[in-house]
Amino acid sequence: MPRVYKDRILKLLKQAEYQPLKPAQLAKTLGVDADAYEEFKQAFDELRHAGHVIIGAGNVVTLPAMAGQVVGRFRANPKGFGFIVPLEPNRHGDLFIPPDGTADAMTGDVVMAKVKRKGKRGGETRYTGEILQVLERANNRFVGTLTRHPETWLVEPDGRAFIDPIAVDDVTAKNAREKDKVVVEILSYPTDRYLARGVIVEVLGRAGRYDTEIASVIRRYHLPGEFDAECLEQARGAAAQFAPQAGDGREDITDKVILTIDPPDAKDFDDAISLDVDAQGRWVLGIHIADVSHFVPAGSPLDEEARQRGNSVYLPGKTIPMLPEVLSNGVCSLQPNQERFTKSVYITYDDKGRVRSRRFANSIIRSKARLTYTQADRVLKGHTKGLKRNVIDLVARMNELSRLIEAQREENGMLHLDLPEPELDFDASGRVVDAHPADDCYPHTIIEMFMVEANEATASMLDRSNIAVMRRVHPEPDALSMKNLAKLLRAMGFHIPRNPNRHTIQDLLASVKGREESLAVNLAVLRSFEKAEYAPLHIGHYALASKHYCHFTSPIRRYADLLVHRLLQCYLTEGAKAARETSAGQDLTETGRHISFTEQCAEDAERELVSVLILQMLSKRIGEELSCVVTGLTGFGVFVQCQKFGIEGLIRLEDLGPDHWQYEQKSQCLLGKNSGEAIRLGRAIKVHIASVNVPARQLNLVPVEPLGQAPRPAPKPRRKDRKRHKK
Repeated sequence: MPRVYKDRILKLLKQAEYQPLKPAQLAKTLGVDADAYEEFKQAFDELRHAGHVIIGAGNVVTLPAMAGQVVGRFRANPKGFGFIVPLEPNRHGDLFIPPDGTADAMTGDVVMAKVKRKGKRGGETRYTGEILQVLERANNRFVGTLTRHPETWLVEPDGRAFIDPIAVDDVTAKNAREKDKVVVEILSYPTDRYLARGVIVEVLGRAGRYDTEIASVIRRYHLPGEFDAECLEQARGAAAQFAPQAGDGREDITDKVILTIDPPDAKDFDDAISLDVDAQGRWVLGIHIADVSHFVPAGSPLDEEARQRGNSVYLPGKTIPMLPEVLSNGVCSLQPNQERFTKSVYITYDDKGRVRSRRFANSIIRSKARLTYTQADRVLKGHTKGLKRNVIDLVARMNELSRLIEAQREENGMLHLDLPEPELDFDASGRVVDAHPADDCYPHTIIEMFMVEANEATASMLDRSNIAVMRRVHPEPDALSMKNLAKLLRAMGFHIPRNPNRHTIQDLLASVKGREESLAVNLAVLRSFEKAEYAPLHIGHYALASKHYCHFTSPIRRYADLLVHRLLQCYLTEGAKAARETSAGQDLTETGRHISFTEQCAEDAERELVSVLILQMLSKRIGEELSCVVTGLTGFGVFVQCQKFGIEGLIRLEDLGPDHWQYEQKSQCLLGKNSGEAIRLGRAIKVHIASVNVPARQLNLVPVEPLGQAPRPAPKPRRKDRKRHKK
C-alpha cells in the first residue's frame, strides 16, 4: 500500500494555503514523476474510495466537510480547553473543545465528539465540540515527581502530555518519598471537578539524579529493557560457533589495508574502509560492512526481538542495543586485528570522482587500525606519530577521494543542513556541568560520503534487478511548502525566487554559513521538508539527490540494514530470481511503518533526556546570560535557541520590553507599535535565565536589554484649558 503518498496528499490538502487542484495538478505539485504516477494514483484512489478526499465541482480535489461527529486524538491545553485532531481530515481542520466539553479526556486519547456550529467569521463556518466518549486511552501510566500537599500526595507528571497533577494514596506501599521519581498508574481519570487518581507502581529514584532521569525517559518512551534468556542463549551460541578460519566461501582480504573511523566511545564498529588504485589508475573504494545476517537468521527469536526494537537507542551515557552485546560489541564488531565476516561493496571511480563500476562480495577482513575522528583529522594535519605508513597513506587517499565524491554530489544537488549539536560535559556524579560544540572535523564527512555511496550502490543494484527492498525515502517537498519557505525567507530579507529549487536552497545555505541567521534559516529549510522514513517505494532521497537509496551500512544498530543484507546474501548466493521471491514474501510496508516509529521514539527519547539534563544545570544558573538566536515567533512570545547548549526557551510577550508588541503574520515578525522595532527570525539576542521548570521542560528567558520603547505620555493640557475646564 502506497502509504507515503497518502500521507503527502493529505498533508498538502490540510495546508491553509491549499487551492483546490485537479488530480494531475496535485501530482505535479507533489513532484510525482512519470515512473511513480501509478503509485500516486493508487494512493489517491484509495483515499477517494475511503471518503478521505473528494472530487468536487470543476474536478478539483478537496477534503470532505466537517461531519456531525468527529473521531480524533485529543490535545489538551494548560488553560483547560483543547483540540481534537481528526483521524479523517476535513476542510475545517482541528476541532476546538471548550473547557466544559473535555470530559475526562487526556492528551493523546482517541475520542468521539459532537460537533456544534458557532456561526461564521470572515465567511468561514466556526465549529466547537463536546467530547462524548473516550474510545482509546493513549496511556494509563505516567512518570512524575512525588510531592506532598497539605491534603494529599500528588505526582507532578513529566513533560507536557498530562497537564494536571495526579493524586495518589498509600505512598508507603512502595516506600516512596517526597521528591522521588515514580511511575503512577491511573485508577480514575480527571474531570472538570476532580484530579486524576492513581497508584504508584514503581519508584525510580530521587528526581534529578542521572540514573533516575535515564530510567524515567526509558519508561516514558517504552524503550526496551534487557534481552530475554532465549535471545541471549541464541546470541551466545552464534558467537561461540563463529569460525573465521572456515571462510564460508568468502573472499579472504585479511591482508588488505583496512581501517575503521568512529567516535572515541564507540564499541559497535559496523563499517571499515579500504582504498586502492587499479591497473588503469582508477580509485577502487571498498566499504566493508559487518555481516550481521550471518549471525541472526530470519524468523529466529533474536530476529523477532531485533525487529521489535527496530534500532539501537543512544542516550547520553547509555546505549540500548538492538542486538545483545556479545554480538554488537563482539563477533559482529569490526575490531582491529580480529578476523570478521563482512559484506563488501567495491566502487570504482575515475579521476573526477564519477562512478564507473560496482561489485559486491561476501568477505573476511582484519582491520589494521581503529581511529577516532579526531585522530584521523590529526593525521590529515600531519600528526602521524605512532601510526604505520600504510595507515597514514590510506587516510590521505580517503580524504582525496571523499572531496571528489562530495563535489560530485553537490553538483547533483545534495543538500547539507548545518544544525550543530552540543556535546555534554559530565562530572563524576553524572550531572551535566557544561557543553561544547560537537566535533565536526572533515573525517566525519569522509565516512558520511563513503556510507552514502555504499547505500546508493546497494539500492541501485537491487532496483536494477527488480528486487523489492526496504528503502530510505525522503520525498521531494511539495510546491506549496516551497512557496511558503520562500515567503518566510523573503520576510527575513533574503532574495530568492517564489518557487525555489534545490540549487537555490544550496546557494542559500552556503550564503548563511557562519552568520547569525544560519540556525534560523537551516531550521526553516528543515521544517519545509518531509521527514525521511522507511518504505518500499520508488521515491528516492531528496536531500541526498539520490534516485535509489536504502540503508545498508549499519546492520548492528538498524533493522532496515539487516533486511537489506539478507536480500543481498540471497542475491549473491542464489541469484536475482530467488531474491525477488524472498522479498515478495515480506510485508515491507508494515515493517517500514514500525521501524520508522521506533526510530522516532529513539530520537525523541534522546532529545528529551538531553533537554532534561541541560535544564537541570540551567536551573542552578538563574540570572546568567545566554547568547541565543530567534527561531520562532508567536502571538504570545518569542522562541529562541541557545547557541551553546542547543536548547530552546521562551521570551514571553510581556517580558520583551515596554512596547506594545503585535505578531504580523504577513511580514513574519513581531512589531513594536510604539518604536516600530521588528523582531524577525534569525536575530541574535542576549538573554538572562528567568526561570526553569524541569518537569514541564520549560525555559523562560528575558532580554538583557529591554526591546522597543514605552508609549509616550499624553501631553498635559495647557493652563488656559485647565481654567476653562474649572469654569
